[in-house]
Amino acid sequence: MSEASAETTATSARRVRPARKLTGVVSVPGDKSISHRALMLAAVARGESRIRNLAPGADVASTQHVLGQLGVRFRQDGENLVVSGVGRDGFGGVEAPLDCGNSGTTIRLLAGLLAGTARSYTLTGDESLRSRPMNRIAAPLHQMGVGIEMAEGGRPPLIVRGGHARPLDLRMDVASAQVKSAVLLAALSAEGMTHIHEPMPSRDHTEIMLAQMGAPIRTEQVVEQVEPADPRRRGTRRTDERRITLLGPVDLEGGELSVPGDFSTAAYFVAAGLLVRRSDLRIPGIGANSTRTGLLAVLSTMGARFTWHHRKTVCGEPVGDLHVEATSLSARKVSGKLIPRLIDELPLLAVLATQADGTTVIRDAAELRHKESDRIELVADNLRRMGARVGTLEDGLAIEGPTPLSGADITSAGDHRIAMTLAVAALIADGETEIDDADCVRISCPGFFDMLDALR
Repeated sequence: MSEASAETTATSARRVRPARKLTGVVSVPGDKSISHRALMLAAVARGESRIRNLAPGADVASTQHVLGQLGVRFRQDGENLVVSGVGRDGFGGVEAPLDCGNSGTTIRLLAGLLAGTARSYTLTGDESLRSRPMNRIAAPLHQMGVGIEMAEGGRPPLIVRGGHARPLDLRMDVASAQVKSAVLLAALSAEGMTHIHEPMPSRDHTEIMLAQMGAPIRTEQVVEQVEPADPRRRGTRRTDERRITLLGPVDLEGGELSVPGDFSTAAYFVAAGLLVRRSDLRIPGIGANSTRTGLLAVLSTMGARFTWHHRKTVCGEPVGDLHVEATSLSARKVSGKLIPRLIDELPLLAVLATQADGTTVIRDAAELRHKESDRIELVADNLRRMGARVGTLEDGLAIEGPTPLSGADITSAGDHRIAMTLAVAALIADGETEIDDADCVRISCPGFFDMLDALR
């Protein structure tokens, strides 16, 4: 462990000291969102699939464990995980509850995946997962003819009573990749055309992987007719709305699946490289999907310096190497259609905003209150402890900067993204910061603190 790095205490807290500079190459683990989908789609495909660079965190392990309970077989072949698919109707009967751990992605997407089966399953998880609302996925699945029973308040455990799922024409009020994906997975067993209209683009990893595995799926930007007062200017215009269409039932074909480096994990190192003076970092092989890189879009308007190199497409996903250097930032307002593209990185953006010139306002992010924690309140409370000027809004945050930060005792509340966010803040704080329950980073990036150490 390096002399200016994080240390472990007996209570799984981490003490993080400020850094003078960060330099080097950061190899981040496989993308968590894509890994969940690779496991689930390989499980219901015909034949074997080989998954390269599967994410190592506890959330993805929860998905693999549940699929194993359902009768899916796995074996390791060097760096690849080989999945023996059971086909669309091949899951076995299970009386015991399917334990999804802390993973919201596992329970929400699995509810859709099980919709076409002829059996009933109970989905549950840890205390944190059992506190999260599931109504947003239950409602459209109900419309598809899937029986779902929930505990009080629309929370897990969920009882999914599968059957003959019906196609659906779903118009979403709020863009959500998990809701969209749950419906698409249910639609694999539905006879007919399912249409999903999302008001703005959200993560499209499910659509990309379904197409790679042979599903008849189409995504298109909606175009509206324009009828101006002057008939000479009549025409069309593109809108933010996207329409996804899937014709079911679908039998997927197994094959080679490659998972790019996780952009959401890389984002912490991007932020650290921008904030810590004299830093120069390279992050190779990370996902460059525009539905995930909204943080970079915002940071570019704030004056950040970063460059993509060696861009390419692997299994339908754009991938590249990112070069980041320390720079000064200016405040911006962030809202609207950008929010779904950086929802996981908004706590991190709040840390960056403490060092930006002006007041950064984040709106339209009420979803942050329903993650592993209330991330709006938790980020604000912890950054205030460190001396930042942060106000909370019903659907976001207002952060004044630049403000010097000081080391403090802060709480992660067991939320992996909060723990990693505060570790980045600690790198530029005056004095030592102690983060409680820091081991929760294992959910998405078990080696996070060691990776930070290696850059000092």
